[in-house]
Amino acid sequence: MMQRNRGSSRLYGVMLILAALVLLVDQLTKLWAVTALSDSERVAVLPPLIHFRLLYNPGAAFSIGTEATWVFTLTAAAAVAGILYTARRLNSPAWALVLGALLGGAVSHLGDRLFREPGPARGHVVDFIDYGPFVGNVADIALVCGCAALLLLNLRGIHLAKAQNEEPA
Repeated sequence: MMQRNRGSSRLYGVMLILAALVLLVDQLTKLWAVTALSDSERVAVLPPLIHFRLLYNPGAAFSIGTEATWVFTLTAAAAVAGILYTARRLNSPAWALVLGALLGGAVSHLGDRLFREPGPARGHVVDFIDYGPFVGNVADIALVCGCAALLLLNLRGIHLAKAQNEEPA
């Protein structure tokens, strides 16, 4: 059984705090959008680049797979489980931030899928930040930034954990 040292426990905590922050900000901004925006309203924020526009998305990015909402529910649950499992080996502050952003976004989307209309495992994600061809939310921003940072860490050779034969720092 792998024991977690104090450093990796601290990094796991950082990851969980960031994930909770992403979840909180995403859900609070979605609550604002649902109460402040109407379905047909388009509010200019930084015209012509960014507007607020309320949408309920049953699918994935660009509304792909609108008839397979339950698949996205299972995918989000698997992503949450996979991130939590992988994070047990955390030994890098950069990876703690990446996994925290990904975990927060995945948990928020999972919550939407489980608890929003039209029902459990079929819920629609609230999107309201209109970038032109794409309408998203704070969780989407966290997921995209987390994926970009994950790619960058991999390209730079920064490892999630020390190799089995390396001494702890």
